[in-house]
Amino acid sequence: MREEGVVPDNVAMVSVVNACAKLGAMHKARFIHDFIAGNKFPLDVILGTAMIDMYAKCGSVKSAREIFDGMRKKNVISWSAMIAAYGYHGQGKKALELFPMMLSSGVLPNRITFVSLLYACSHIGLVEEGLQLFSSMQDDFSIVPDVKHYTCMVDLLGRAGRLSEALKLIESMSVEKDEGLWGALLGACRIHKNVDLAEMAAKSLLELQPQNPGHYVLLSNIYANAGRWQDVAKIRDLMTQRRLKKVPGWTWIEVDNQIHQFSVGDGTHPRSKDIYGMLKTLSKKLELAGYVPDTNFVLHDVDEEVKLGILSTHSEKLAIAFGLIATPEGTPIRIMKNLRVCGDCHSFSKYVSAVTKRVIIVRDANRFHHFEGGACSCGDYW
Repeated sequence: MREEGVVPDNVAMVSVVNACAKLGAMHKARFIHDFIAGNKFPLDVILGTAMIDMYAKCGSVKSAREIFDGMRKKNVISWSAMIAAYGYHGQGKKALELFPMMLSSGVLPNRITFVSLLYACSHIGLVEEGLQLFSSMQDDFSIVPDVKHYTCMVDLLGRAGRLSEALKLIESMSVEKDEGLWGALLGACRIHKNVDLAEMAAKSLLELQPQNPGHYVLLSNIYANAGRWQDVAKIRDLMTQRRLKKVPGWTWIEVDNQIHQFSVGDGTHPRSKDIYGMLKTLSKKLELAGYVPDTNFVLHDVDEEVKLGILSTHSEKLAIAFGLIATPEGTPIRIMKNLRVCGDCHSFSKYVSAVTKRVIIVRDANRFHHFEGGACSCGDYW
């Protein structure tokens, strides 16, 4: 468009900013920001809000807040976007701090604001605050909760281990239940290893979405964790009959303006030899630091040695190892994964951040994890 001499307007820039947010590529976000500033595009409510979302999804909630603070005019969508950004970066308390600021500025919340607030509470375990907001939404703002608000509440209660309360809430609902709601309950059952409730949630999910392989995989993983290998086999047979395939896990890392993609056990990268060399060196250092691979996250009925082999070449680990050899020392390593990061890779990333003194930012299917000095921003509550 630029090569053809067509001058973009605000609408075009909003589309480009939204595309950057989907991609999660920080160098592109910075380039677009410089272009917007250099061409003196007015930072109106729509473009400003899109940029908050872009920076948040590229892993910099700090830059998102700078845009937010620099906006002269903010509407309910701008405030909700900033609250949501803090939520999926695991900064629930900061998300909640914005709410009274929003009210005092004369902006009233809407349904999306409460989804963002409840989501922020669920990802850091602020149960009482979430329950209070859920009541306030109806009592103080006359907003009738829809299925998304109930889903956040089921997630909030479920993550905290209050599964019976989550089930009671589902049973008391008058709105139609959807796959997101049952998925939140099934996810909580995985965390707390409640197989009976997981089967109930999965039954409802499979009635609503019989062609979604993710639901079968999650139930299969719950059975595998419980050592019920016959039930695992039944689920896998059912998937074969229905011609469903598990979505493969991929991890991306951006280095020198290029996106590099990895899958488990990947040997296709031009620098594979260096990557595996780095992993070998790392594993010795991490072992000395106290890291022990957790083979419970390899959900196959195979020998322990085979499990260790599978675990050591997860796509996240390959991407991090590549980041360590391909980016300047001391700079953050940013990776993206299409699925939820596994517990062992989470532990691995914490140790790597401590041993290498590098910040590692992981965007997975659910949220962001910021690893620094051996700790994660999620506080291991995810």
